[in-house]
Amino acid sequence: MEAKNPCFINRSTYRNMKEKRQMKKFLVSLCLLTQAMYAMADGQTDCDAAAGSYLTGTVNAKPTFADGKALKGVKLSHTHISVKADKDGRTYDVAMDNVYAKDYQKNSTSIPKSLAAFKLGDKVEMCGQLYTSGYGIHWVHDNCNVTPDQAHPNGFIKNVLADGSEGGNLEASEAYCYLWN
Repeated sequence: MEAKNPCFINRSTYRNMKEKRQMKKFLVSLCLLTQAMYAMADGQTDCDAAAGSYLTGTVNAKPTFADGKALKGVKLSHTHISVKADKDGRTYDVAMDNVYAKDYQKNSTSIPKSLAAFKLGDKVEMCGQLYTSGYGIHWVHDNCNVTPDQAHPNGFIKNVLADGSEGGNLEASEAYCYLWN
């Protein structure tokens, strides 16, 4: 019986190996593309389930601080950004409640660092309640485990990353939920 050289690969075997590698690359690429598409559709789906209005767009003004009144000894300040919406090209005022930022400092008179990090040109997606007058959205925060409805959506604001995936909700802290109990 003739011994086969383990280092020798005939053309037919090589072609099959090459085709298998190409097929694997194709399937991995297809999976990644599908995941990216679902990530983009995910925000809308999540917002629908949260009883909110969904917007995506580009930040076109730096964050600004807005002082607020106190509730149970905690200042309810806001951070505002302007976002040019993808859907209609209008500029929307986005009001974010600072107490829902993970790095909110009680009664601070400045923007939490996580919200101050918004830069011109950042892509964002938001779920919340549209203003009844003008163009804006608020309630882009967690609703403290209350069943969401149109008046109290379980909102969010997330950066859309360069690869099309979404970052985490920047308004998800529940540390001050006790204020509304």
